[in-house]
Amino acid sequence: MPRITKEEKARNRQNIVEAAGRMFRAQGIDAVGIADLMKEAGLTHGGFYNHFASKDDLAAEVCNASFAASLGVLRQAVEDGDAPAGPPLRRVVEDYLSAEHRDAPDGGCPSASLVVDAGRQSEAVQREYAAGVEGYLAGFAAEFAREDEVTPEEARERAVLLLSRMVGAMVLARAVRQVGPELSDEILRTCRTHALD
Repeated sequence: MPRITKEEKARNRQNIVEAAGRMFRAQGIDAVGIADLMKEAGLTHGGFYNHFASKDDLAAEVCNASFAASLGVLRQAVEDGDAPAGPPLRRVVEDYLSAEHRDAPDGGCPSASLVVDAGRQSEAVQREYAAGVEGYLAGFAAEFAREDEVTPEEARERAVLLLSRMVGAMVLARAVRQVGPELSDEILRTCRTHALD
């Protein structure tokens, strides 16, 4: 049997993480089996354990990688600074609470799509989720302090409130979008308007 190169092994691992990220966000961590996951990644079932000791290890890595990508979007918005579409936090709120984000639960930020799953998983997964939440809170607080010149304590409180509003709105909007599309749109619209109040 031919051996694969280190580069191929790394690419295969990345394919598994990306496939798991999509599937975990769309279906929930517990609903995704290893066989289906590996098929989605374009690999055989038996190869999973060449990359991960357990599904839990994979879930923790997916949580880390998903938040890293999402926080990269926040960092980019902050680096871009004020723009015609508004200051960074306004743009982040508009993008996050969009119909496009709502309608793509297999992509985007894991804060809403993995919120319930994280609490049901191991401490390792919960630690990665908590680290992602802290990343958002730190980024939001720093931007509140820059935009509004508030104390660190007030900036932190406002960051907690903003993230809670955004995640809560997205979870609710996704929960009712099939049977109550008008309600779902209303939730997003109202929270986009008032998230930064």
